[in-house]
Amino acid sequence: MVQVRYAQNAPIKEVRALFEKEARFKGVQVSEFGSKEEILIKFPFVETAQNEDLNAIVANILKPSGDFEIRKFDTVGPRVGGELKEKGILSLILALMAIMIYVSFRYEWRFALASVIALVHDVILVASSVILFKIDMNLEVIAALLTLIGYSINDTIIIFDRIREEMLSQKTKNAIQAIDEAISSTLTRTLLTSLTVFFVVLILCVFGSKIIIGFSLPMLIGTIVGTYSSIFIAPKVALLLGFDMDKYYENEARKVKKAQEKEKMRRLYEGGQV
Repeated sequence: MVQVRYAQNAPIKEVRALFEKEARFKGVQVSEFGSKEEILIKFPFVETAQNEDLNAIVANILKPSGDFEIRKFDTVGPRVGGELKEKGILSLILALMAIMIYVSFRYEWRFALASVIALVHDVILVASSVILFKIDMNLEVIAALLTLIGYSINDTIIIFDRIREEMLSQKTKNAIQAIDEAISSTLTRTLLTSLTVFFVVLILCVFGSKIIIGFSLPMLIGTIVGTYSSIFIAPKVALLLGFDMDKYYENEARKVKKAQEKEKMRRLYEGGQV
């Protein structure tokens, strides 16, 4: 990726034509960057000889286009790019596994699996939007996806926590009613929080530079996707997985009984009876 600034309006078509003449620069992308005088040139990995300077090669190709200055020159080889993708995917998988373990411990496995399914839905839709808008899959995009996972699971946990409170209060007769009450009581908070984040990220998208578009655009789309998945997808999936109030009460009773037995054994041990 090369960032070039011209003394006059950048001749985008001419620059594109100059690179297209070179066989190894086929598929180059040239676009305006921030102002009419500045452009961003993106090209696939280019094979070079051992002593060749890629920066000098690009500067030589651009000579006929006018008075210019190369302001930034970044290259990522196929090996490094592959490692970044592998580590990015691994970090996403580890994050989802950690969330599933935490939610299983805090609530139950149906809530955990429902949360992860909702998060996978979020990641797939946001990653699809990145491909749709032809944004490079780089560290900024990975950072946005990880941020969205944390943001989305936060909303989901709040709703699940409220569902548990509704069930423990024993005011609701079934799981569907408990979920409806939980969503209704947290809806205002969820929407206000999401709108706050949405408008901040929208400002980044509109007024921020193209350098951060790989972070701001996925965040913008992910805020919308994560909000509705927390409200409409995660609770519904928990029901489809067989979540039931009677089963929940049985599990809670089992936990209480286990805790009581543990406490009884502790007292017997302290009293010297065991």
